[in-house]
Amino acid sequence: MEVVQGIYQIQLPLPFPLKIVHAYALRDGDGWTIVDTGLNYPPAQQAWEQAFAEFSIDPRRIQRIVLTHAHPDHYGMAGWLAGLSGAPVLLSPVERAFVRATWLAAGVEQQAIANMFRRYGVPSDLLTVVDQDIAALRLMVQPPPLTMVDLMAGSDIVIGARRFHIISVPGHSDGQLALYCPEDRLLLCGDAVLMKITPNIGLWPWGDSNPLATYLATLGQLAELWVDRALPGHGPIITTFYARIQELKDHHQLRLLATEQAAGAGTDAFTVCQQIFPTQELTSHQLRFAMAETLAHLEYLVANGRLVRWQDAATIRYGKLYDDV
Repeated sequence: MEVVQGIYQIQLPLPFPLKIVHAYALRDGDGWTIVDTGLNYPPAQQAWEQAFAEFSIDPRRIQRIVLTHAHPDHYGMAGWLAGLSGAPVLLSPVERAFVRATWLAAGVEQQAIANMFRRYGVPSDLLTVVDQDIAALRLMVQPPPLTMVDLMAGSDIVIGARRFHIISVPGHSDGQLALYCPEDRLLLCGDAVLMKITPNIGLWPWGDSNPLATYLATLGQLAELWVDRALPGHGPIITTFYARIQELKDHHQLRLLATEQAAGAGTDAFTVCQQIFPTQELTSHQLRFAMAETLAHLEYLVANGRLVRWQDAATIRYGKLYDDV
């Protein structure tokens, strides 16, 4: 549907519980700019083909493909769309490095996650399933785009009659970008702010060592913008932007308190995760993100002196130094 004049939201299916990711097609003179792409598998290709027909988009007139970040549900069809159009793929240098390290280096990410999760207490049978899930996911980000171009935070990009300022919004992903049009009070925010769910803020072996602190700083930065309408990567369009930012801040403060209490005098991160999330009800895909988010909150608490971390050759544990601290 046309969500703002000249901007069309395209809802693309996902093969996991999140169900839908949004891409956006922006009229750009006599052509188009695409923001985010979906995951490459047949139902998503069919959704794109339907959008091409409904909105009279000739793929050959796609001038550029902009990625807010390179998580698979946003990056996965970049190569497919670039192949149809010949358009370059624009993303931040940090996300471009993520693509090389994660999607182009087969097996490296899987092994790094397995090694990390093992040290934090995840059982071997779950590690096997997580490994299989990541291998299957890698197949849905193929083919890679042939031309990737750095899009720098602080620069401007003109799309049609609008000038967008490119803003760095890390936390959910280390190099995530948002597109901000101050004249229209409009923000294409990727997964930086979502309405119905909270963006996953996770600790991963290749990334930010304190992603939650980074994300809370990003929310503070976003609260200073003048936004009437935000177009997110998932869920409803956001028209109560500042209230939603405050809700996200409040959510993480409550989660930090629950995480601190769950750690107690000392335990591994997987045990904490089981107390915070209904792990028995989660798919292995969801469990992977629940574990990463638990780690992000634990590391934030360590950085702020509310917990300590100790480790031996095999295990990493968290807890208070004394029960009454």
